[in-house]
Amino acid sequence: MSELQEYKCPNCGGAINFDSSIQKMKCPYCDSEFEMEGLKNYDDELKNDTGSNMTWDVEPGGEWQSGETEGMRIYTCKSCGGEIIGDENTGATSCPYCDNPVVMTGQFSGNLRPDYVIPFKLDKKAAKEALKRHVQGKRLLPKVFKDENRIEEIKGVYVPFWLFDSEADVHIRYKAAKTRFWSDAKYDYTETSYYSVIRDGSIAFNHVPVDGSSKMADDLMQSIEPYDFSEAVDFQTAYLAGYLADKYDIDAQQSIHAANERIRKSTEEHFAATVTGYSSVVAESSNINL
Repeated sequence: MSELQEYKCPNCGGAINFDSSIQKMKCPYCDSEFEMEGLKNYDDELKNDTGSNMTWDVEPGGEWQSGETEGMRIYTCKSCGGEIIGDENTGATSCPYCDNPVVMTGQFSGNLRPDYVIPFKLDKKAAKEALKRHVQGKRLLPKVFKDENRIEEIKGVYVPFWLFDSEADVHIRYKAAKTRFWSDAKYDYTETSYYSVIRDGSIAFNHVPVDGSSKMADDLMQSIEPYDFSEAVDFQTAYLAGYLADKYDIDAQQSIHAANERIRKSTEEHFAATVTGYSSVVAESSNINL
């Protein structure tokens, strides 16, 4: 015995039947009507949904060369656990996260060597002046925030990032609607027509950044984007001289979820912007294959 095909209403999810009086499929729950051919195409589209595939190939990072880290020192803050890298001339400082006084003691070792670095564009003097301009006229700020000796503690910290590059094949299906209103002497009428809108295409992403530090809040790091990667240069330890560098404690594998969410959100926004001319648009399925 062959299995009967049951069709679901794309609007309310109820089972729909063929109405011989109008020669269309009709939903007894919401009174929506569907052309046979259109409903078949919609059903075929549902069967083709395969789900997203957002897996990554992680390229091996560079290793530190012999002697390259001789002048680098590391400390672990006893208060918050943060790890910071400095040079051999940094004797005592304060933790940039919790302000706990610390002394640079340990020799740096381990972790992957950065591929690139975007050098600082401001020195300490320029940063202090920018902060003063920012707080000027803000009367409700606490005095300690504007205190000169606090401003003197401004320090530059390099933050580690993982970069994700990908091309994505995308298939998104939307339920769209157009609504028409009119009136006569007795009644007001509303007619809503529903459409299944398909978008297929490809989109490329270069250098999607995900910070590798658990101590740096993600929303804070994203608030100062975009980073100008054209300013990046090949990494050299000399760029760390006079600054501190955060040691990454979130590896590339742990960063994949954040990269996928950023790519998914950007992709869906980009494709949704191409669906125009409708009174409402709702994404029903989104398949993104990296």
